[in-house]
Amino acid sequence: MTNGIPYETAWQNYQAGSSDPVQFNASSKESLLKQFHPDYQAETTTTLQVGANKGDVCQRQLAQLLQSNALIDEVDLAGASIVETDVLIIGGGGAGCAAALVASENDARVILTTKLRLGDCNTVMAEGGLQASVGVDDTPQQHFEDTLRAGYFKADRKLVSQMVMDGPDVVRWLIQLGMQFDQESEDPFASLSLKRAGGTSAPRILSYRDYTGLEMMRVLREAVTYRPGIEVWRSKPVVELLSNEFGHCAGAAVYDMSHRKLMLVRAHAVILATGGIGRMHLNAFPTSNHFGATGDGLILAYRLGAKLRELDSFQYHPTGVSYPRHLAGSLVSEAARSAGATLLNGLGERFVDELQPRDVVAASIIRECEEGRGVDWDGQVGVWLDTPRLEQQKPGTLQKFGSLRHLAHKCGHDPAEKPFLVYPTLHYQNGGVVIQRNGSTSVPGLFCAGEVTGGIHGRNRLMG
Repeated sequence: MTNGIPYETAWQNYQAGSSDPVQFNASSKESLLKQFHPDYQAETTTTLQVGANKGDVCQRQLAQLLQSNALIDEVDLAGASIVETDVLIIGGGGAGCAAALVASENDARVILTTKLRLGDCNTVMAEGGLQASVGVDDTPQQHFEDTLRAGYFKADRKLVSQMVMDGPDVVRWLIQLGMQFDQESEDPFASLSLKRAGGTSAPRILSYRDYTGLEMMRVLREAVTYRPGIEVWRSKPVVELLSNEFGHCAGAAVYDMSHRKLMLVRAHAVILATGGIGRMHLNAFPTSNHFGATGDGLILAYRLGAKLRELDSFQYHPTGVSYPRHLAGSLVSEAARSAGATLLNGLGERFVDELQPRDVVAASIIRECEEGRGVDWDGQVGVWLDTPRLEQQKPGTLQKFGSLRHLAHKCGHDPAEKPFLVYPTLHYQNGGVVIQRNGSTSVPGLFCAGEVTGGIHGRNRLMG
């Protein structure tokens, strides 16, 4: 970030208001992204020298991790206790819990191990909602086309098809588990409320207030906790995947943090559901991710020989907190922009259609700041997210957003009186482990679910 317009001047410009239309420059989206989006900067990438993706372009910090050596060897495993199970699931977030429930429904013995606590994950921090084509004016075909278009047609069409066709059934499953969604009215039989998100052709976002992920994890964690046949291990990170003489994944080495010892788990199937990599702060960006999002699954899978994809593509959510500094990167939900909140630079001007795909909005914010039109507040640079005018135009809207109001309180202001200062925050890894429609990888016996997978989103991900 570079110097911007001093806060006092920018505040006066903001208060003066602007009825100007969105200010687009003459450059195309492609040139905007190539000039300002972090993924396209040459200094951020390198070429992998070893492994299944040798010769592929990869983000520099991730490349160092993928090409690193294991911390344990056969000597360290000598005398380790051995546990056997049908399915070993690595990760205790939304994908891991869902996988555990489905496996147990099919009479499998399941061990779910997590390096933190059950539910410590990015899912619980997701706010805006999830997408499923359940509206009368929407179809899976539209959802399919929107997803491909947003990802620049780089996604695996079979995976996208699977996702959009499964979406409505997954929503029904979550409701049956007890998850609540916003409805059009307080009538218990009212229709589900659908919102429009950036890059979509129809209202498709299902949400619960602005803490949808928290509500989802509430029901998933409860279901896993009380489901017979699922054994949950907390504070037991996997440090290496194990293979048999045929090269199949046969289990994992697990470190018991409480007793400071290694354990071996033999399993007929291993499911990686370890989430993303945001806490590595790639390209020196702040992040919206939880503390456990350190790319473990990518590294474990790559060392075992699994093929990865889109290793140079990451999503930067447009609206992370920029000021105060200690909250930098904290997510201001897209729900605010979906409801009508606009983005203004230090001149008080709108500079982008707020419901463009996330990469375009993020690159536009970076452009405003790098070209000196951002707001400089005590050394932190960003743009305004205009929540006060949203509340003026739609009274009561902010009352629905508990997470947003709580974040504003931590920032020290009332969102109905003062806008957020925002700047893009590292949010999601677009790529990951190559999978088939059933989650299988190029290594027999190894499966993946959730953010650790690649191919569903291409080079950019839609909200939800």
